Amino acid sequence: MSIGIKICGLRTAEEIAGAVAAGATHIGLNLYQPSPRSVTVEQAAALRQCVPPSVKVVLLTVSMEAQDVAQAIAQVQPAIVQFHGAETAEGCAAFRQHAPCEIWKAVGVKDAASLEKSQRFVGAVDMILYDAPAGKLPGGNGLAMDWSLLANFQHRAPWGLAGGLNAANIGKAIRQTKAPLVDTSSGVESAPGVKDVDKMMAFCQAAREA
Repeated sequence: MSIGIKICGLRTAEEIAGAVAAGATHIGLNLYQPSPRSVTVEQAAALRQCVPPSVKVVLLTVSMEAQDVAQAIAQVQPAIVQFHGAETAEGCAAFRQHAPCEIWKAVGVKDAASLEKSQRFVGAVDMILYDAPAGKLPGGNGLAMDWSLLANFQHRAPWGLAGGLNAANIGKAIRQTKAPLVDTSSGVESAPGVKDVDKMMAFCQAAREA
C-alpha cells in the first residue's frame, strides 16, 4: 500500500499545483488566522476548486465553534476536517456523528504518557495525527516528536505522523515509525507560509522511496 502524503498550509493555486505534481495525496488548507499559512473560508473554498478529485482536501481548524466549522464545511466541502486545538474526544465524536466528511485529530506527543493519553480519541475520530507538542503555534513549528515512541506502539486507530518532517529526515521517520501517512508544512517552505516546489517534490519522492 502506498504512503499517504499530506502537504498542509497551501495558500495559492500555484502551490497546490506544485504539491499535486509532486505527488501529494492530501492538501491542507489552514483556517487558523494567527498562522502565516492561514486562509479565509472564502479563500479556502476558491482554492478547493484547484484540487483534482484524486487528491483529498483537508480543512484545518483550531478550537473553532462547532457551528463555524459546520459552516466552513458547507462552503469548502473538504473530504476531511482536521481538529488541531483543544477539542475533546467527546466533542469530536459528537461532531463526527453529523459531519459529511472524515474527522481527524492532531495531538501533541512529548512522552509515552501523552501518547497513551491520546488514545482517548480512538473511536471518536477517523484518524489520529501524532505531532510534536504545540509551540508558538499548534503546529507548523518545524519541531519533530520523538519517533521512537511510535516504533513499537500498538495502534488502535488509523494514524499519521506530523511535526518537523522534511526531505532530509522523512525516510528515517517512516522507517522508524512505519507511518502510513505523513504530514508536512514548514518542512517544504522557503519562508514561513511560502511553499517551495522543489522542496515539495523532494519530500514526496523521499517519502515514497522510504
